[in-house]
Amino acid sequence: MGKMKKRIGTFTYIVIVIVLFASIIKIHAKLSKPKIHNNNYYELKKIDKSKKDFSFAIYGDNKNSAKTFDNLIQKVNKENIQFSIDLGDLVYDGEKEKFKFFINQFEKLNKPFLTVIGNHEIKDVGRGNYYELFGDFYYSFTVGDCYFIALDTANEKNIGEEQFEWLKSELQKSQKFKYRFVLMHVPLFDPRKGIEKRGHSLEDVAFAQKLNNLFDQENVTMVFASHIHGYYSGKWNKTPFIITGGAGAELMGTDKDHYFYHYLVVKVSDNGIKYELRKLKSPDFEIFDRIMHDIWLYAYAFLAIHFIDTILAVGFIYLFIYIIFLNKKWLILNIKKK
Repeated sequence: MGKMKKRIGTFTYIVIVIVLFASIIKIHAKLSKPKIHNNNYYELKKIDKSKKDFSFAIYGDNKNSAKTFDNLIQKVNKENIQFSIDLGDLVYDGEKEKFKFFINQFEKLNKPFLTVIGNHEIKDVGRGNYYELFGDFYYSFTVGDCYFIALDTANEKNIGEEQFEWLKSELQKSQKFKYRFVLMHVPLFDPRKGIEKRGHSLEDVAFAQKLNNLFDQENVTMVFASHIHGYYSGKWNKTPFIITGGAGAELMGTDKDHYFYHYLVVKVSDNGIKYELRKLKSPDFEIFDRIMHDIWLYAYAFLAIHFIDTILAVGFIYLFIYIIFLNKKWLILNIKKK
């Protein structure tokens, strides 16, 4: 009887120690901030803006992908490029822990790295976290004869009148440059047809048309977007577009011509621009295999981000059940004794 009580007491002390240890870790995680601040501003300073012949990589929708995005980073590091751009959905939601996981990934890049805000970044008060970590929601910069304009389409509806007026001003400035690139997460229109056409684009169609007219008028060279997890290219009226949403998030369909992991290398020179598609290892197109791949993708990301929490939770549940069992055994022995 005394030994049983002693064991229960020992387990109680162990649980208290684990809870205290977990609390310290959690408090540390909450207090510790990522090592970056206003990252786009500082990354832009690293880019040689005088070069007229240069290349850059562009991709989108990694959304806390682990292996695929890590593989993309390894490939991009080997490219002869000046910088790379992520078109948004960097994380599954705007929780700080998710951003920390993403930051640990992109810090492996050996070239300057810029981001465009996506709709997943603004979930769970993420807009404030994004602003603190990466800076302005929309901005512009120049490299050689190219004018880049990054937009904030994170609300998935429109860009608002204030940003629209800013965009018009930026496009007027860009006329002095040979090439004009617009970067946005949510595309103007969904290029898919038939049963796959889900309107995964700006919800305010009239505003999307207004933007399209402006892009046509100002002779935009290329609109880069993501949001649709796959690859599409074409024209919206006179304006060329490329949708590149294959940086690691679950693919949206099974058509091998459009749904595969990838990134683009854009080569700029006086002779023109080349858009080179780089395909990455992708799941096959059997439905069962695709579902299992997507489950693994999110399970892996969850465990990578919340590993300590998961282990501690499992440990607490195990100890709780074990202690209850011991208590029941002790009660049974006590009853029998009586």
